[in-house]
Amino acid sequence: MDITSEFNFHSENISFTLRRKPAIISWLSFSIKSENKIPGEISYIFCSDHYLNEINVTHLQHDTLTDIITFDYCEDCTIHGDIFISIDRIKENAKLFDTSIENELHRVMIHGVLHLCSYKDKTPEDQNVMSAKEDFYLNLRDFK
Repeated sequence: MDITSEFNFHSENISFTLRRKPAIISWLSFSIKSENKIPGEISYIFCSDHYLNEINVTHLQHDTLTDIITFDYCEDCTIHGDIFISIDRIKENAKLFDTSIENELHRVMIHGVLHLCSYKDKTPEDQNVMSAKEDFYLNLRDFK
């Protein structure tokens, strides 16, 4: 079976356009392949805090703001999933961490991919591994 990777980018209840799509797709695909996985169908849905909080409450029973929720539909080594990202949180976290909005967005985008590659972030040890992986892949970008 020939798997063709497909990255989809949507926005829900906000006006947002992702810049540098071809470069980002190439970077994400490379990152997935570097984890010995196969890129499949991955959808990024950019939304507001309110929209993502409703998903958080409805599907995860968490009534808290978050920057990302990843739904994993992976099959064997092929990566499939829906990654919801709050642009409101990205903007706030960029200020908090003294980085650009674009850099914070890329960090969260690769964070979602890493979840699909089976990385977790519930324990301090897992968080350290996840953060190191994020930094590693962010440093491989040939765009910024």
